[in-house]
Amino acid sequence: MAYDELTADRVRKALTGRRGVTSKPMMGGLVFMVGGAMCCSVSGRGGLLVRVSPQTRDRMLSDAHVTPAEMRGRIMTGFVRVAPDGYRTDAALKRWVERGLEGIAASREKPLAKSKAGKTAPRKAVTARKTTTRSKASPGGKRRAKKTLK
Repeated sequence: MAYDELTADRVRKALTGRRGVTSKPMMGGLVFMVGGAMCCSVSGRGGLLVRVSPQTRDRMLSDAHVTPAEMRGRIMTGFVRVAPDGYRTDAALKRWVERGLEGIAASREKPLAKSKAGKTAPRKAVTARKTTTRSKASPGGKRRAKKTLK
């Protein structure tokens, strides 16, 4: 399914002057990433998929042109789908792109996961450990140590 090239050009224009903007075909449309995070997507199914913060999602869903974003039968809580009538003007499209940028900022402000004891859970470190393998290439099948990542 092809996405709307005209809308993609309008989104590019709305993101002009911002650093770290890239676009790539993904999820049946053209995704616009800012700083490595998805901001919005011109969908192949029609409309615009916009990243939103969970705090503002319900308010945005009250808009006549906005529906929950669904992918493979599952509702995506961090995104909404905007029908083309919702971004008909350049000003309206720019507002949706800005909401996508706000959604990125909100996703980066998430606190660290808490453990059951209520303390911040430590991050798991990737450590090297030694394993032994029998080598068919070595004479007599001697053991040799090899490093693997856990």
